Amino acid sequence: MDSSSSQGGGWRAERRRGRQIVVGLAVGFLAFGAAVFGVLMWGVEEASSDLMDQEMNCCWEKGATPAWTSGLLGIRMPDSATDRRSGYKVGQRYDSALLAFVLPSAEADAYIGQLTRKGTSMIGNLHPKEKGYRPADAFGRLGLAEPETLVRGLRQTGVCRGDVDTPEGRRVQRCLDLFVHDFGPGTTRVYVRSTIEPSVTPPPVSPGPGT
Repeated sequence: MDSSSSQGGGWRAERRRGRQIVVGLAVGFLAFGAAVFGVLMWGVEEASSDLMDQEMNCCWEKGATPAWTSGLLGIRMPDSATDRRSGYKVGQRYDSALLAFVLPSAEADAYIGQLTRKGTSMIGNLHPKEKGYRPADAFGRLGLAEPETLVRGLRQTGVCRGDVDTPEGRRVQRCLDLFVHDFGPGTTRVYVRSTIEPSVTPPPVSPGPGT
């Protein structure tokens, strides 16, 4: 073999080694980049989760009893209402008031009928949210499922002050989102959510006995 062939073979071998090195470096950089991206995405998800937890748990006022909340909203809870729950959350742009209680289904239907505009009826949940749905003003804070995730037995409507000329309708002081969930035989839960502007301050929590 002459020297030129030997030199040519060596040159080609060097080129192959060079390409292998470049490819190896590229693969290494890609792997490093993927790892960095994964760490960044994990950090973003963790930060988002922390912010969501803070948003879910922050700024709920004490003293927002069911009686106080129903008075604020202008919605009466019948004497037969049980499992009464309420909450008031202070937000950056607006506050949110939540109220929930349970009635016998026949009584709930008559009660909600007094809060429904004439000629309209409540609708089902046509576009349910996924089970993990967590709005900032979540009924989960009250230990309840979010009504937007419920389908079977769920009806919903809305009413504002002056919309309905009935004894119950004339009580209403604010715009309300109403959800009714028939969650058991003859048993219905009423959910009420309202946006509050401007903010109001619930009364302080009464001290317990001996304090």
